[in-house]
Amino acid sequence: MEVTLENAGENIPALIDAYHASRPNRPRPHLGASLLGHHCDRWLWLSFRWAIQEQFEGRILRLFRRGHHEENWVVSDLREIGVVVTETQRRVIFGCHVSGSLDGVVKIDKRSGVLEIKTHALKSFDELVAKGVRDAKWQHYVQMACYAKGTNSPFSLYLAVCKNDDRIYVEIVPRDDETANKYIDRGHKITLAERMPPPISTDPSWYQCKFCPAYNFCHKQEPTKYANCRTCCHVTPMANNTFHCGVWGNAIPEDFQHEGCDSHVIHPDLVPWEMRSHDDGRHVDWLIDGQWVKNGPDGMKSREILANPAALNSPEVLAVKALFPNAEVVG
Repeated sequence: MEVTLENAGENIPALIDAYHASRPNRPRPHLGASLLGHHCDRWLWLSFRWAIQEQFEGRILRLFRRGHHEENWVVSDLREIGVVVTETQRRVIFGCHVSGSLDGVVKIDKRSGVLEIKTHALKSFDELVAKGVRDAKWQHYVQMACYAKGTNSPFSLYLAVCKNDDRIYVEIVPRDDETANKYIDRGHKITLAERMPPPISTDPSWYQCKFCPAYNFCHKQEPTKYANCRTCCHVTPMANNTFHCGVWGNAIPEDFQHEGCDSHVIHPDLVPWEMRSHDDGRHVDWLIDGQWVKNGPDGMKSREILANPAALNSPEVLAVKALFPNAEVVG
């Protein structure tokens, strides 16, 4: 796609969005405090295990970028009016893979509190003003409760900006350790769970499921698309913020977790197929379309199986595999 004077109005927006969509966007390694108030345990587990990875179009990624820029602008404005802001992007660690980053720490009346900055579209902003953050934005409330406990702060300052007209809403939120303890404990249970939690609903028409990135996985029995260390049945999350590999007998470096190795065997909760175990503990068989498929270092690699399960037993694929044993199914 080339930009000319004739097509600039159409091609420039498309090219910018395509650029943002094409940039690498790895999932976060931890379960973020901003997610602890999410309504569904299963979604949090799938997200933390990198089994479902939400993909965003370029326009949405640019919206996220605008939100990040807004944080810097708000911090600058607060400082201009004499509010002390420090410790921007400070990490707050809650253990067991649960952590987050503060937007900052503010000092008001000689007391320090958590600063949380959010942007809202018009409808969301008006609801926030009408109801307050606890009733309108529960996830934001939980996030601040956890940060206040994690930093031993007596309050949080919630500052919201309306993206439509630049109105500002500010609310002082008292520390709430009861909520913080409940949701930090929830995060620990989810990150250390070896088996997938139940969904919030088994009804495909349930309103909280309809637009969830895991909808097809939960309600249409689609397998995960991702073969990485966190979707492997040999890997165990540990309380010391590491992942332990049962095959290699060691903690797995974070960078390596994204790709995994050829000993990967798909976690049984992440596919809809019947499983048959092998005595060696290194392989399993999956019953796919009436045929057993061996998964493991001496069988089909997980990335092949997940790339195109329907093609694995086709005569064409089997013929190619017979001629070229190292050939892989890629789609």
